[in-house]
Amino acid sequence: MPMDERAYYLGFSAFSGIGPTRFGQILSRFGSAKIAWSAPLPELKEAIGEAFGRKFDEFRSTFDIENYEKKLDKAQVFFVAKIDKEYPKLLNQVAGSPIGLFVHGNVDLLDSHPGALAIGPQKDSIGRQGDLQNDMSARTIAVVGTRKTTQYGRQVTGMITRGLVEAGFTIVSGLAMGVDSIAHMTTVESSGKTIAVLGCGVDCCSPRANQGIYNSILSSGGAIVSEVPLGHEPTKGMFPSRNRIIAGLSLGVIVTEGAEDSGSLITAKDALKFGRPVFAVPGPITSDMSKGPYALISKGARLVTKVEDVLDGLHIARGALQRGKTIKLQSKEEQVIWDLLVSEPMQIDEIIRESHLDSSVVSTTLSMMEIQGIVRSSGGIFTLIA
Repeated sequence: MPMDERAYYLGFSAFSGIGPTRFGQILSRFGSAKIAWSAPLPELKEAIGEAFGRKFDEFRSTFDIENYEKKLDKAQVFFVAKIDKEYPKLLNQVAGSPIGLFVHGNVDLLDSHPGALAIGPQKDSIGRQGDLQNDMSARTIAVVGTRKTTQYGRQVTGMITRGLVEAGFTIVSGLAMGVDSIAHMTTVESSGKTIAVLGCGVDCCSPRANQGIYNSILSSGGAIVSEVPLGHEPTKGMFPSRNRIIAGLSLGVIVTEGAEDSGSLITAKDALKFGRPVFAVPGPITSDMSKGPYALISKGARLVTKVEDVLDGLHIARGALQRGKTIKLQSKEEQVIWDLLVSEPMQIDEIIRESHLDSSVVSTTLSMMEIQGIVRSSGGIFTLIA
């Protein structure tokens, strides 16, 4: 069966020496990926240079696209080419977007409404401005930060992520240790959807310690995404490329905690370059992990202390928040504890002190609220989950 154009996009994506820039040069020179795949070597060299032309010529002589498609099918991995209607529209808007994406899991998360216009202020066919931010079908946002989290960072990342899930967002992050892991797992635990963007093949969990999170993302209807082919182990140079995809897939980027040299600031920088808003959560001024967010705030990032700040920054109606709409508190003690935990997660001793309730009453009430699915306890810290 003759192969279509997208099959050759897959072929070029499987070759590590050609990225979006060189692929653009190839398309300009040959007009299509299919024509370029079988172009004479001298013409390839003219398009992408002597060294890469020769390397690609060696690669295509042994690479079988149809066999590779079968390999993807067996691994249950989708390939979404840049010319496919399912290719994420937000990502397609940015310079240097990948030739294609390899997706393990729920491919619909990339753009659950393929026929819709790209989200954000856009012009229609006659030049009128439109704001589609309230289209729930493609509401994605990145939550990123340091690998070396503090207790404060873990709390605020969980709090902000839960609120975003309740507001209908799909959470995008990078599956790294620290903030990324907390964002992914909080989303899963909150019955939300999350996309993990890797700097390696989607069949390789990196870091390996996060295999459990990787599995949870897939089993909960999330997606694992990468621009590199199967089997490719992570390299240091792939992480900046991974970060640009995180930013490109998202309406905005939230940095909850990070040092001044945190990799999350690269993601934030990419977001600004793409015209996407950046949000930063302030932290204790005595903590090195607060320096990254404060640096972003000083450069114009929107300060975030609650999810409503994000909704305002994205011009999304606050009515999108669902917290508390279906919760019926059973007693005045539950209401007191609810009011405390709305502001921040707390340890039981803090709840007793701030509520002025008897310790036995607080303990019994919290147990009932856990049974009702209103609060969750993790490491002795109680957090609202509804």
